[in-house]
Amino acid sequence: MSEVTPEAAQGVPPGCEIPAVLVAPRPQRLWLHIALFLATVLTTTAAGAFQFGVNLFEEPWLIYRGYPFAASILAILASHEMSHFLTSRRHRLDVTLPYFLPGLPFPPPLPGTFGALIRIRSPILDKRALVEVGCSGPLMGIIVAVPVLVIGLLLSPVKTLPPGSAEGIQLGEPLLFKLLCWLTLGSLGPEDHVIMHPVAFAGWLGMLITALNLLPVGQLDGGHVIYALFPRWHRRISITCLVILLVFGILTWQGWLLWAVVLSVMGVRHPPPYCDWIPLDRRHKALGIITIVVFLLTFTPMPFNLG
Repeated sequence: MSEVTPEAAQGVPPGCEIPAVLVAPRPQRLWLHIALFLATVLTTTAAGAFQFGVNLFEEPWLIYRGYPFAASILAILASHEMSHFLTSRRHRLDVTLPYFLPGLPFPPPLPGTFGALIRIRSPILDKRALVEVGCSGPLMGIIVAVPVLVIGLLLSPVKTLPPGSAEGIQLGEPLLFKLLCWLTLGSLGPEDHVIMHPVAFAGWLGMLITALNLLPVGQLDGGHVIYALFPRWHRRISITCLVILLVFGILTWQGWLLWAVVLSVMGVRHPPPYCDWIPLDRRHKALGIITIVVFLLTFTPMPFNLG
């Protein structure tokens, strides 16, 4: 996820005149980024151990069993945010290093993290940079999440259970998950249930994180892409997406209601790039369309089903 604050502008395409005083990046609080990352390593490792059935309150020395999950989910988050960071720096934006957000590691399946984000402290230069910054994180994150999910599925047992006997939380199946499951495990019957290995769960979370970031609302990654492609329709698309989330929140998963409220508070508007008049070329239009397709492949109306 990337957050934009309209304070300065970086980079100079043809036709843009930017005062040099607005170009210098601000100092980073490196200690804070390191502390948050180490805290997230601890909480995700604990979450992975709980998913393996370890009771850390009684056997805290078994926390090492959570390393596979922690390494998997942190690889996905780090690739997503560092791709945003490096792309932003390539466009000479004033951007922070990633802030990793630790979360509760229990009860399962809580992942021990609220994700990660960077802050872009200057307006993005033009629509081409907007597309690249917006899509770089989700696309790199899904590139890492796919092999993680495949490896996790290979480690996951498949059990045949009588109808109605499945217990626990059932995870939603976006189109990309169904495809990878079919390629990895073959055709499964309606009574076959994949018991998700923690590494597979990390890959599944990677798809969910990608879909959440690509929601076409406000200044989310998906909002950047939609604004670059359809600037006049961005606000209408954002509002329509919020309405759809409210409907899903009533009919499928109540968590969408919370997301709709949070995104409403964040706002549905998007500040124009510094050089808003520069049009997209074909390559960036194609990149934006690919990003929209990735969103459709990773989104599921019901991420969690308590049964």
